[in-house]
Amino acid sequence: MKRVFFHVQHLLGIGHVRRAAVLARTLAASGFDVLLVSGGAPLKLDLGQARLHQLPPVRARDEGLRELSRLDGTPLDEAFRSARTRQLLELFAAEAPDVLITEQFPFGRTQLRFELLPLIEAARQRRPRPLIVSSVRDVVRRSVSPQRVQETLDHLRAFDLALIHGDPRLIGFDKSFAGWPAIKDRALYTGYIADLKAAAGTAGCGEVVVSVGGGAVGAPLLAAAAAARARTALRDRTWRLLGASKVERTNGLIAEPARADFTTLLSNATLSISQAGYNTVVETLSFADRAVLVPFGTARETEQTDRATWLAERGLVTCVPAETLSAETLAGAVDRALQGPSIRSFAPCELDGAATTAALLQQRLA
Repeated sequence: MKRVFFHVQHLLGIGHVRRAAVLARTLAASGFDVLLVSGGAPLKLDLGQARLHQLPPVRARDEGLRELSRLDGTPLDEAFRSARTRQLLELFAAEAPDVLITEQFPFGRTQLRFELLPLIEAARQRRPRPLIVSSVRDVVRRSVSPQRVQETLDHLRAFDLALIHGDPRLIGFDKSFAGWPAIKDRALYTGYIADLKAAAGTAGCGEVVVSVGGGAVGAPLLAAAAAARARTALRDRTWRLLGASKVERTNGLIAEPARADFTTLLSNATLSISQAGYNTVVETLSFADRAVLVPFGTARETEQTDRATWLAERGLVTCVPAETLSAETLAGAVDRALQGPSIRSFAPCELDGAATTAALLQQRLA
């Protein structure tokens, strides 16, 4: 049985580790012996037959994502970095994998160079040498400097494959990564990685569903949605705000924590309002009728903004830039979305990314 060593780090939200868990579970079901090595805050994950190793956890210190800290906010010191790197390398040596996968690196997660560059070097030196693979989402940070693009290309020389978990018919990787011509001979699209549970039942029928995923930056969107309801053509509908700490019901609004039947709510809702993270967008494109995306973004973090903008340009969704978010702008976007085409009128995007990834790795190893 071929062994896979899969490194993943979530920093602010949980989208990265959720996607990695789906991929690890699918790889294990396809006959691989998979170890998912997680460096973020511990989470309960459905890994199927895959195994999990929890590194000493770190997170982003703030929304800027520039610096790392321990979970209590303590900055990382050299002793912590060295101990975590040593644990990672010892684990890699003990596993002796046939495949090393780094989630997002070197296209992102550059704050983890201190451990990932030694890990990749250990893989290069090992005999037999494992397949070295970058697992990267559909859109990367476009705001990087030319020097940073070149650094990514330099690191990619050690990689055998870059697996892009997206659909080029929807968003091409070249739109966000300026170094595409230099890597396209080693880059393969897999389709989106999705964990889509069958939507059954009538929950959410006719509602407006407002969701902020598993991220830590959704409060402004929930507040704007609550204030926008009365200004829209859907003022008589129930607006369900997912991401609250407890259940509250007031004047047509239901605020509650995230729900396991989210795809059912999306399928039955008149409209979805959400941020534009990878997992949320995949669910929206798969189940929603109409959608407004309000991407999280900063001057440095452009991924969600770019994804939402490019989908809006294709007519699939309506977009409200985060810097313009207010009750008024959101209400206007809701009414525009109602007047536009249904997402269901577009050709479906490719959603077999996890199974395709397993097949591609099996082919390369064979």
